[in-house]
Amino acid sequence: MITRRTLLKTSAATGLTIAAGGLAAPAIAQGAKIKLGYVSPQSGPLAAFAEADSFILSNFGATEAARNFEIIVKDSQSNPNRAAEVAKELIVDDEVDMILVASTPETTNPVATTAEAEGIPVISTVAPWQPWFIGQQGNPGAPDSWQPFDYAYHFFWGLEDVISVFTAMWGQLETNKQVGGLFPNDGDGNAWGDPNVGFPPVLDKLGYGLVDPGRYQNLTDDFSAQINAFKQGNVEIVTGVPIPPDFTTFWNQAKQQGFNPKAASIGKAILFPQAVEALGDAGNNLSSEVWWSPSHPFKSSLIGITAVEVAAAYTQATGKQWTQPIGFVHALFELATDVMGRVSDAGDGDAVAEAIAASNLQTIVGPIAFDGKGLPPFAARNICKTPLVGGQWRLKDGGGYDLVIVDNSDQPSIPTGGTMQPIS
Repeated sequence: MITRRTLLKTSAATGLTIAAGGLAAPAIAQGAKIKLGYVSPQSGPLAAFAEADSFILSNFGATEAARNFEIIVKDSQSNPNRAAEVAKELIVDDEVDMILVASTPETTNPVATTAEAEGIPVISTVAPWQPWFIGQQGNPGAPDSWQPFDYAYHFFWGLEDVISVFTAMWGQLETNKQVGGLFPNDGDGNAWGDPNVGFPPVLDKLGYGLVDPGRYQNLTDDFSAQINAFKQGNVEIVTGVPIPPDFTTFWNQAKQQGFNPKAASIGKAILFPQAVEALGDAGNNLSSEVWWSPSHPFKSSLIGITAVEVAAAYTQATGKQWTQPIGFVHALFELATDVMGRVSDAGDGDAVAEAIAASNLQTIVGPIAFDGKGLPPFAARNICKTPLVGGQWRLKDGGGYDLVIVDNSDQPSIPTGGTMQPIS
């Protein structure tokens, strides 16, 4: 029998044939297995997002909840074209019943778009909802033309949430309210810097000035133009959504060129301990959004363990510090199990899509229900928003960093561990 103790152990296996049970068992033919495809950026510059995948897959495979599933794992290689290719492989060659996909619009969007076109249900996460939804529209610049999706569903927070979190953190400091924007030419960067749905209109309304030097290409090796623009604009706050290697380059060059802001609240790039540790002591008091942590007061719907227990199990199994995607990838498999337990035929894509839309599940990242709460009407059918707080990386006495939650203004049920401090 699988116990909680068994679940807290792991192996490095992936691509397993695994099976479900903790929730309602899916109704399937004797001997058949429900095929799930799972896509994430396991290699390339976004690979840190998928670092915990093998742990999560192995632990899901150790539950009774996995008995009826075959999971086919694909690597997007951090490349949108490759993401679309592997999605097509899952649909045509592997004949999957549903696809799960995680981590940044460069992987989630092409996979979701491909599945939607082929009539295959897909659930995605770990990308703000605006670049996910708007980026898949035929004409992203024409809101009147936007249409809901029939098979694609997504759970995560939105730009309005990260803007609220970041400005709340900045409000704890004395600054001149001049913000420098570090926005790359990709799905996230274009959304964050968008003059209509991104940071610019909200910052203006709140009395912040924005210095936006324009979009740059990912894997840029020289950020002198951005640094000079920030210095000339007397910027005291930096924000943006660079990929991890680009922020390392930017921050090291900023220090070399004498640019020392009071706050740097960065999405994507500094979500992970290893990315901050690569900066040495210069990572102290960098801040970012926090979408999942051991402090989050939620439990797995599969086996009832808490966020703190899952994080501890990951560290025990791998010797590594917990990382935010653990919760959301875990929740993908919670939701897949729940959905397939509510359909009579896993191969009926329309029925599976309807079951996803009707979800109302308490997961390790919080409640997931596609009820339109907190969303504009055009996005209400396909998206569920999840909680977001703000955190700062603090140097530990023995080396390494802790991520301390410093703002919970929008989510008071998630406790803080300190207050915002300026970068020294």
